[in-house]
Amino acid sequence: MKSFIEYSKEVDKSELQRQKDHHEEMAEKHKEKAEQCLMMGDRDGHALHMAKYDHFKIQGENLKGIKEEVEQVDEATPAWQRKEGKSASGGLNRKGIASYRKQNPGSKLSMAVTTKPSKLKPGSKAANRRKSFCARMSGMKKRLTSAKTAKDPNSRINKSLRKWNC
Repeated sequence: MKSFIEYSKEVDKSELQRQKDHHEEMAEKHKEKAEQCLMMGDRDGHALHMAKYDHFKIQGENLKGIKEEVEQVDEATPAWQRKEGKSASGGLNRKGIASYRKQNPGSKLSMAVTTKPSKLKPGSKAANRRKSFCARMSGMKKRLTSAKTAKDPNSRINKSLRKWNC
């Protein structure tokens, strides 16, 4: 069985709403059938459809609770950990950096040095930051990633190394 976090990552809010609506619709359908069975004198049919009605009603209410929890998780997660705080070309964008600084007071995190190495003055602050970043991340790529991730041009580590001109 999947954990709530795994489930919330896979299923978006619109899908949860669709499932909730389906359960409510099925509950009403079984309630009507139970009433029809009762009018016809079929007690077994009535009991069966009432059980199904209860089942779908409870499932719909559970989905409502999950939808609210998913919304709370989205609001609680800082932007630098979500897609909206990450740059498509690798690293964090301004919103991501701002949310990181807010969550980590005193942080000196700043934007990537995207200037070409030939345009940087040797020994300058930007050149030293770039050199340090490239050395650190290249080491991480060798030791801490799988062969598949290391070769994938769309992996976050390869995107960031390209962005920093490593």
